[in-house]
Amino acid sequence: MMSDNRHKEPAIPPVTRRRFLGLSLATASAALLAACSNPSSGSPSPSGRTRIMPSDPLVQAAEDARPASGATVSASLAAGPFIADLAGRRAATWSYNGSLVGPTLRARTGDALAVRVDNGLPDPTTVHWHGVALRNDMDGVPKLTQDPVPAGSAFDYRFKTPHPGTYFYHSHVELQRDRALYGALIIEDPKDPVKADREWVIVLDDWLDGITGTPEQAYAAVSAGMGNMGSGSTGSMGNMGSMGGMGSASPSATASSTPDPGAFMLMGATSDYLGGDAGDVRYPMHLFNGRTSDKPDSLTATPGSTVRLRIVNAAGDTAYRVGIPGQKLTLTHTDGFPVVREEADAVVVGMGERVDALITVRDGFTPVLALPEGKKGLAMGQISTGTGKPPVAAAQPSTLTGKVTDGSRLKADPSVRLAQKKPDVVHRIPLTGSMMAYDWGIAGRQFSASDPFAGAFEISPGQRVQVDFVNETTMWHPMHVHGHTFQVGTSGARKDTVIVRPKETMSVIFDADNPGQWLFHCHNAYHAEKGMMGVISYVKASTS
Repeated sequence: MMSDNRHKEPAIPPVTRRRFLGLSLATASAALLAACSNPSSGSPSPSGRTRIMPSDPLVQAAEDARPASGATVSASLAAGPFIADLAGRRAATWSYNGSLVGPTLRARTGDALAVRVDNGLPDPTTVHWHGVALRNDMDGVPKLTQDPVPAGSAFDYRFKTPHPGTYFYHSHVELQRDRALYGALIIEDPKDPVKADREWVIVLDDWLDGITGTPEQAYAAVSAGMGNMGSGSTGSMGNMGSMGGMGSASPSATASSTPDPGAFMLMGATSDYLGGDAGDVRYPMHLFNGRTSDKPDSLTATPGSTVRLRIVNAAGDTAYRVGIPGQKLTLTHTDGFPVVREEADAVVVGMGERVDALITVRDGFTPVLALPEGKKGLAMGQISTGTGKPPVAAAQPSTLTGKVTDGSRLKADPSVRLAQKKPDVVHRIPLTGSMMAYDWGIAGRQFSASDPFAGAFEISPGQRVQVDFVNETTMWHPMHVHGHTFQVGTSGARKDTVIVRPKETMSVIFDADNPGQWLFHCHNAYHAEKGMMGVISYVKASTS
C-alpha cells in the first residue's frame, strides 16, 4: 500500500533539478561545516580523528539542509515466504507483498518517504535504498548503519528524496537480494524535461531460487572455486556472513544439502564487451518484471506514441544487453541522472545499474529484449498496439548488434556535471581475487562486519574525493557506492554503480556532502558475499 499523506510543511518555492542540486550541495556543505563542533558518539579512527557515525548530529544536519517539498509519502513492505509460478513450476522463495517484484514506490523530489517494513521472514532483514543520497542511519546496512530487523519485527524507514530519477530498493542481508526482495523506486521531477506518453518500469533478474536450489547453496558451490572443481568439494558455508556476517544464514541453507558444484558454477561464459568472464553462477531463468519469456509482461500503447523505459537490473550475477531488434533506443538517464542524449541499438546494464530510454511505438507487437550478456537465455517483454501477432521468444535473435554502449560511456548532462576542481584526496581501491580460489576482496582483504573499518578509507565533509577502482582481476565488477552519486572521470555520467572491466582503472569523483559510514562494494551478489566490499568513513577534521 502506498498513500500520499500531503501533510504540508512550510511552503518553499518551486524547485527544479538544477536548483535542487545546487541547494543540496551549498546548504548541506554549510550546515556540515557549522555542525562540525557538535559532539559525536563515534570512536577515533587509526588517524586519530573521530568517525562520523550514523547517530552523529552531522547526519541530521545534512538531512535538515536538503530541500523539502513539504509532503510525506507513505508505503508498506511485508517481507515473507512466497510461492512463485515460473514457467509452470512452483518455486518457494521470499518476496515483498507477495509478488516476484516488490511494489513500485513513487515520490516526488523533496518528499519525505516513510516506509514501514514488516519482517515475516525466518531470518533478520534490512532494506537498502539503492542510489538514493539519503541520511546515513536509513541506508539499511546491517551492523554498520542499523541493527538487522529481527524475524517477526518491524522497522520504519523515513528520509527525504532529494534527487529525481530511477532507483530501486532491496534487502542488504547476505544473499536475500537473489530471491525476490527488491522493487523499483521512482522519484519524479515535477518539471521533468523528458516528454513521454507512457512509462514502463522494467525490473530484470536472473533466477534460480526454488528451481535448482537456493542462493546459499549456489554460494557454497561457487565459493569452492574452479580450482576445486572435480575434487568433490562443494565449499563450506563457514564463510557465510563474509558479506560481512550481515545477518544469519537460513537454517535450511547448509553445506550438507548443497548439490554438486556443477549445478551452480557457470563455466565458459564470456563477453567481449565486458572484457572476459561474464559471470560465475548458472541461472536456469531470466525474468522481465517477474515473468519468463513464455508469458511476457506486456504494455499497451498506441502507434507513434513515445514510451519511457525505466530499466532496473536487480540481478545477482548477470548483466543484460537491452534493445529492440531493428529499432534504436534514445538514452536519457543512467542511475537516475540525465545524460547527453545518445541513440544506441542496445545498452548493457550491469547489476545495480539503471538506464532510462525513449522509444517510439511501432504498429503491432514490439519485443523488448534483455539478453544475459555472455550467457545463454532471454528475458523479454512486449509492447502491443492491439494488432498483429505476439512475438515468439524462440524466434528472437540471440544477440543485439550495432551501436552498443553502457552508462559509464555516456556523458553527464551539463545541468548535473560537477564543477571542475582538483581532488582534495585520492583513494586507490584495488579489486582483487579470482575464480580459481574464489577469494574476491579489496586489496586482498575480505570484508567482515565484525571489523567493518578494517581497510576503510577516510574522507572529511566538504572534500572533493577521487576514487580509483583498480581492477587487478580477470573479471568485470559493477562497483556501487552508497549514499552518493559520483561522476565518471571529468565529464562522464553521474552514477552510483559503474562497470569496471578486467585490468582497467575506473576513476570516479564526488563531493563529500553526506556524512556517515558508507559501504562500497561489487554489486555481483556472490562477490559481495565473499567480501569484495569496504567502507567510506567520514571523519571530523580533528578529534573532539
